[in-house]
Amino acid sequence: MPHPAFTPSNVAVVTGAASGIGLAAAKLFAELGMRVVLADLGGPRLDAAAAIVTRSAAGGEKDVLAVATDVSDPASVEGLQETARARFGRVHVLMNNAGIQPGSTILGPRENWEKVLAVNLWGVINGCQVFVPGMLEHGDASLVINTGSKQGITTPPGDPAYNVSKAGVKVFTEALQHDLRNREDCNVSAHLFIPGFVFSGMTSSGRADKPEGAWTPEQTVEFLMESLARGDFYVLCPDNDVARQTDEKRILWAAGDIVENRPPLSRWHPDFGQAFKAWLEKK
Repeated sequence: MPHPAFTPSNVAVVTGAASGIGLAAAKLFAELGMRVVLADLGGPRLDAAAAIVTRSAAGGEKDVLAVATDVSDPASVEGLQETARARFGRVHVLMNNAGIQPGSTILGPRENWEKVLAVNLWGVINGCQVFVPGMLEHGDASLVINTGSKQGITTPPGDPAYNVSKAGVKVFTEALQHDLRNREDCNVSAHLFIPGFVFSGMTSSGRADKPEGAWTPEQTVEFLMESLARGDFYVLCPDNDVARQTDEKRILWAAGDIVENRPPLSRWHPDFGQAFKAWLEKK
């Protein structure tokens, strides 16, 4: 059984909906009979995504709305809420999915850091602070889905700004769910969506064919829905390369750096590489 928030005629707002996971989620929500608001930067990509979702919506155009939105700008997110409310009324599903990954280095350009944190972290905070009060007020069963990343948990070297932003999403979403579950008669829950390797515009690096190791956005959203139906908070997605058991061991090893007082990111440290490999292969 799907989570009760996914009831036909309920309203879902999806940011980063012009492509990838966001578009796959918006399309599935429409197929469930929901009214869907697609939020992304304005332009042909958003228009094309809205047309795709419209073909899946029971009510066609009357059940789909595309809103040009900059999630890093609180005023733009407030405008998104006002537009969604004016068209459809109360919101039941908020999926804060918008994200960017321009690349970064520790001592690299500040501009890259500011852009990534503004979209990936502040976009989630803005979405929650704008939409959640209304969800609490109407009292219907509702969901907040925040898209994080395994890179925000195991923090591999290579793109520290992205890692920091997704680590922030994890901590924020944990705090949000703690707050919600301690409110009397609260019907809103928050969930941390942690995709695996997904073939999307952000990860394709210009290639047209999906790598064998990657899941499609549709597979990833299907896994999300199954996890939400079970009530999972941490939606830790596998892919065709990495099984859940491997993810679990990587996460435990990362936590062990603190407990064992190893060097940070010891998986990639020359003195600990073999120890990690043995840990990973241990039954």
